[in-house]
Amino acid sequence: MKLRYSPTSPYVRKVMVLAIEAGIDGKIEKDKTAASPVERNESLYADNPIGKVPSLTTDDGMTLFDSPVICEYLDAEHAGGKFFPAKGKARWVALRQHAIADGLLDAALLARYEGFMRPQELRWDAWHDGQKGKVKSALDMLEKEAADLAGPITIGQIAVGCALGYLDFRYEADKWREGRPNLAKWYEGFAARPSMQATVPPK
Repeated sequence: MKLRYSPTSPYVRKVMVLAIEAGIDGKIEKDKTAASPVERNESLYADNPIGKVPSLTTDDGMTLFDSPVICEYLDAEHAGGKFFPAKGKARWVALRQHAIADGLLDAALLARYEGFMRPQELRWDAWHDGQKGKVKSALDMLEKEAADLAGPITIGQIAVGCALGYLDFRYEADKWREGRPNLAKWYEGFAARPSMQATVPPK
C-alpha cells in the first residue's frame, strides 16, 4: 500500500497511529506529498480529486480518501482486535468521539488558514474567532465525557489523541488543558503510547 502523507497532518497521524497499533505500518510505503488549499498539486489530484492528504492506494490499485475511510480500511486489513467496534453502544461512542475530534481538527485548521495563510488585508477576524469557538466547544464536551475515553483503544481515542496533539503542535499558547483536568490526564497517558510517540509532528 502507498500512503500520500505530510508529517504535520493530524489526519495522516491518525492513520499512522492506527496502522502502528494494528501492526501493519510496515506494509505501508509512505510518499511525502505537498498539499495546499491554494496551490494545486496535479500528481496528488490524479489520485485524490479533493487534493488532500492522506490518500491511500491499496495493493489492488484502488485509491481511498479521506482519513475515516482509510482508517476503516486498515482496520479491516489486520487480524487483531478491531478499532472500529462492530456493534452496540461501544460502536456509537467511538464513532461519536471520532466525529468530535475531526470536527475540532477541521475548525482548528480553518482558523490556522485564516490567521496564518491568508494575506493580512484579507483576514476575517469573526471567521477566525468562530472557528476557535468550535474548538473550545469540542474540548469542553470531551472534558465532560473524558470517562468514555477509558477502556480498549478505539478509533475514537486515536482521533481524539491526534486532535489534542495538533493543538499542542499549532496552538500551544492556547493552553487547552486549563480547566480540563480529566481530558488532560487522559491525554497524558495516551500520548505516551509508542504509536503516538512515533508520530509526533516535526517542529
